Amino acid sequence: MKKIKVDENFWELFPNAELFVVTATGLNNHVNEAEDAYFADLLAQGKKEAQKFLTAETFSQNDVIQEWRQAFSQFKTKKGARSSIEALLKRASQDRTFNPINPLVDIYNSISLKYAVPCGGEDIQALAGDLHLGKAKGGESFKPLGADEDAPALPDEIIYYDEKGAVCRCFNWREAQRTMLQEQTTDAILVIEAINEVQAQRAQAATAELQQLIETYFEVKTRSATLTKATPEQEF
Repeated sequence: MKKIKVDENFWELFPNAELFVVTATGLNNHVNEAEDAYFADLLAQGKKEAQKFLTAETFSQNDVIQEWRQAFSQFKTKKGARSSIEALLKRASQDRTFNPINPLVDIYNSISLKYAVPCGGEDIQALAGDLHLGKAKGGESFKPLGADEDAPALPDEIIYYDEKGAVCRCFNWREAQRTMLQEQTTDAILVIEAINEVQAQRAQAATAELQQLIETYFEVKTRSATLTKATPEQEF
């Protein structure tokens, strides 16, 4: 069994953080064009729900954006790196359309929007050993989506990583091609991040709905766990 482990150096920065983990196996994640309308509607509903987190006249002054920008200021980041939820909420604030990608990604993006929490996923079969979250040593190999060249992690950057290198940089800012969820993915681990109690309450509700959507669409059973400073690892 593989494990997801949160390193001690992460808790030194974010002692009140909680990570909500969902695993699902035996999936058929291939795109079925007949389902495009379902996923387009799911994403549109997520965008609609996201508006309640966009009440400030200036985008950067919304609470969710402020909280995650403050979190990112506590560790080394690549210039311009932002939480994945900021990128999604920015698109929602601009009334942009969210087009379906593949079932798993569409489901977690809709949940991320609806609850204003960062959510990401990895292909379990593509992971080399255990999945960690913690400070980078620096130089961990990382090839992001759409890139041809390595873009290694910076020293002390908060990353997800395995034995081969970085899996996701700056929390859930940028995804590696190597472990990303694709149509051929059959086994997946998804993580919803929270760095304070208010976020954790939303993340808990988001996790329950994420499981329900996955179980209904894929007709599988999921497993969930919550990682905290007191319980920093879990098998999956």
